[in-house]
Amino acid sequence: MGRFFKVGGGTRVEVVGIVEDGKYKTLSEDPQPAMFLSLLQSPSKHTCLLVRSNRGPEDLGPALERALNGLNTGLPFTTSTWDRELGTALFAARAASLALGVLGGLGAMLAVTGIFGVGAHTVSKRMRELGIRVALGARRKEVLGAALGRVFRLLTFGSVAGLLLGLAATKLLSFIVYQATPYDPLVLVGVVLTMLLLGLLAAWIPAQRALSADPLILLRED
Repeated sequence: MGRFFKVGGGTRVEVVGIVEDGKYKTLSEDPQPAMFLSLLQSPSKHTCLLVRSNRGPEDLGPALERALNGLNTGLPFTTSTWDRELGTALFAARAASLALGVLGGLGAMLAVTGIFGVGAHTVSKRMRELGIRVALGARRKEVLGAALGRVFRLLTFGSVAGLLLGLAATKLLSFIVYQATPYDPLVLVGVVLTMLLLGLLAAWIPAQRALSADPLILLRED
């Protein structure tokens, strides 16, 4: 503050205030340093006046018009809300978010269908084995453990692989979608737990059928 430096052309200017870094090109860029000059030092035909108020746009617009007309009745100006300006800047990010959301929903449906189908198929192929365990006097807990154990291992391996790939993809996502966080523990843990529960449920249904059926019938099944 109070020091001088030279700008283009050798003009000597004094620092009268300090401003924080900001975003001036894109909303996804890192904050950059900026310098502001007065209109007397840097004349411009287009000037933006930022006004913050608790009043609504319908009340603030006429008040601004009266204030500016009091300075210069021939001064043309237009007003716009912050939401409208940000809506234009965020259009691309919102469109990308919508597209990724639709694709993510379709991917989730396919993943749920695949996991449910694989879990049920894995246990259904072992119905004969489960029937032998029941016929030999295995307890209900042991049969469920044998039916769900292999499925749980497959789901755990797949969840770890998917989690690693998801973490790699979120880095790219943070550059496409505005304010997207690369690492969201709540979302990542929720997705993994959901897939695990769906897979275990898919395996539990045929396992319950094996426990409730006659072992002789299961032994005769191919």
